[in-house]
Amino acid sequence: MTDGQILILGGTGEARALAASLTAAGWSVISSLAGRVANPRLPVGPVRIGGFGGVEGLREWLRGNGIHAIVDATHPFAATITRNAAQAASDVGVPLLRLRREPWVPSESDHWVQVPDLAAAAEEVRRRGTRVLLTTGRQDVGVFADVDDVWFLIRVVDPPTSELPARNEILRSRGPYDYDSELALLREHRIDLLVTKNSGGSLTKAKLDAAATLGIEVIVVDRPTEPDVPAVSDVAAAEAWLERLLG
Repeated sequence: MTDGQILILGGTGEARALAASLTAAGWSVISSLAGRVANPRLPVGPVRIGGFGGVEGLREWLRGNGIHAIVDATHPFAATITRNAAQAASDVGVPLLRLRREPWVPSESDHWVQVPDLAAAAEEVRRRGTRVLLTTGRQDVGVFADVDDVWFLIRVVDPPTSELPARNEILRSRGPYDYDSELALLREHRIDLLVTKNSGGSLTKAKLDAAATLGIEVIVVDRPTEPDVPAVSDVAAAEAWLERLLG
């Protein structure tokens, strides 16, 4: 254990689990959330909410807060903070670990169309869908705003603030989701196409299993490229890295 603080860049279940485990073991931890969700699930221990002001702001914050190590446990699609953390950590000389859950991998029963980004996903929706379950998050809904001949069921935690597709219904909901409920949702709304990011993990995987059962195509947006830093895929491995580094 160290007298210096560990910064967890959070917002994910893995980040909350890591904060709880480290705090229980007596480590000094502060978690940082982006503040994009109105009522986030807060981790155990001290929390700061809001951006740092880019690389420069994060660099100065690290210097001023006695940070001895950073664990970037943000969402796999939180590309900006992941890039900024890698640069700021390198500049300041603070060790950085990326805690990133494994991506989903299609099985033989899945009907996936993998695309590199959201713009490509919107193009595929135009070609393939008539009734779409959109689960890419409220900040990305605007990418689909000009897809006029498709009906969207837009599932989000908080209401979208961008322009919406002409034909839509907003479903405010927060996971985790179970297979039976996802199957019922797809059937009730006669969904013929699912759009999702490859977030990985178990909290929202049930929609993929339900889609496979019904033979529904799934447009899966690939993860963005990340900086080349040490990375693990589970909380136990992150704890082991910190113990080797600071224990």
